[in-house]
Amino acid sequence: MERNDRLNDIRQHRVVGESGPATPENPSVRSRQVGRTRVSGLWAAVVVAAIVLAFLLVFIMQNPAGVTVHFLWIQSTLALGIAMLFAALGGALLIALVATARILQLRGAARTRGTAQH
Repeated sequence: MERNDRLNDIRQHRVVGESGPATPENPSVRSRQVGRTRVSGLWAAVVVAAIVLAFLLVFIMQNPAGVTVHFLWIQSTLALGIAMLFAALGGALLIALVATARILQLRGAARTRGTAQH
């Protein structure tokens, strides 16, 4: 008889030990709905990045005119879209350096507070 009960639970997608579907009268059964996770956040970031890259590709394709770029003692001719891409990349790297320094500063402060509490 117990085996039939387990088979019925499996057929109804219940975990053995639960006593029926989740209802206001039966709050002991947990909801199986999964909330936000790191992977779901990462997936959203990948989708946004793909959209941004598509727009960037369109921008580069629509701006093929050559421009002369001077940097220190280097002079080069690049497509305007590529030159703008390099400028944006340089800005992103600068922001990443500043963010890395701040993260390291916060980790050091947390470590100092952690050792002071013990």
